[in-house]
Amino acid sequence: MIDIDYLKKIRLVSKPFGQRFLGNLLLLPNYHIFAKVDIRIENSERIPRGENVIFAMNHTDRFNYWPFQYKLWKMREYPFTTVWVKAKYYKNAFLAKGLDLCNLIPVPSMGYLIEEFYRKRFNRKMDKGLYRIVKDLIDGRIEAAGPQERAALEALQAMGEQFAEFIRGYYEEVMAKVAELSRTALCEKNLNLIIFPEGTRSLKLAEGRTGLAQLALHTEKRIVPVACNNSEAVYPGSLPIARSGRITYRIGEPLSVSDQLKDYRITEPFALFTRESQQRYKEQFEGVTRVVMARIEEMLDEKYRRGCAAT
Repeated sequence: MIDIDYLKKIRLVSKPFGQRFLGNLLLLPNYHIFAKVDIRIENSERIPRGENVIFAMNHTDRFNYWPFQYKLWKMREYPFTTVWVKAKYYKNAFLAKGLDLCNLIPVPSMGYLIEEFYRKRFNRKMDKGLYRIVKDLIDGRIEAAGPQERAALEALQAMGEQFAEFIRGYYEEVMAKVAELSRTALCEKNLNLIIFPEGTRSLKLAEGRTGLAQLALHTEKRIVPVACNNSEAVYPGSLPIARSGRITYRIGEPLSVSDQLKDYRITEPFALFTRESQQRYKEQFEGVTRVVMARIEEMLDEKYRRGCAAT
């Protein structure tokens, strides 16, 4: 389980062994011998040199950041990267070790924590219907208690009388550690950070979540929009083996709180990923997210766009 203790053990490094190993022993022969993968980065000159940035990329498939990392590594002009990845990918211990060696940052969602605590308490997977009601109860979206709600309340009480309060607090503690790791990557370890603002895979660009915006406004690091095209055709399934094809990454102009995002700049210190900051600075977080998603969308091929005008 990705909990506070697990996150405390993560040690980010400037030149991760796992990425170099993966690049040399898997990606290089896959891309150049067993298949022919043409990786193109258009407008790479827009990627700032001499500073660390946050790459904001659309998420079409499981592996669409691999060719991007590989190409940047082969160009020898930019720092290594770390990536925000879903905590659920760490359920397999062997895979978790590999992800750690590759210098990644697991990001647990509230839903992930609820399901994992339920599994530990009852030794079984949480039913989807029960999960949805428990999540709504924790978020304060259900007031009346019918049969399903009462079942959810009983499940909460079985996990602890104050479980709803506990899980909200625990989630903020976990995310505080994610914030610390992210700041360490950007400000101490000379790493660029890749974030998928959609939060999940989607062929067409989905709505962005505000985690990236919060981090950028907090650290004042520049955001570099990246539009990934055709990776899902090269990586069509769940296996990390690429087919022949061309993947095109288009790089947008960097976004900074000193220029394009200045209307959303927050001039006072705030805690990352807390309910309080999300309520207080909701307009700023959502404003930055809209700008970022619009910049990604305008660089995507037509089939990946949402079908509505960007603002």
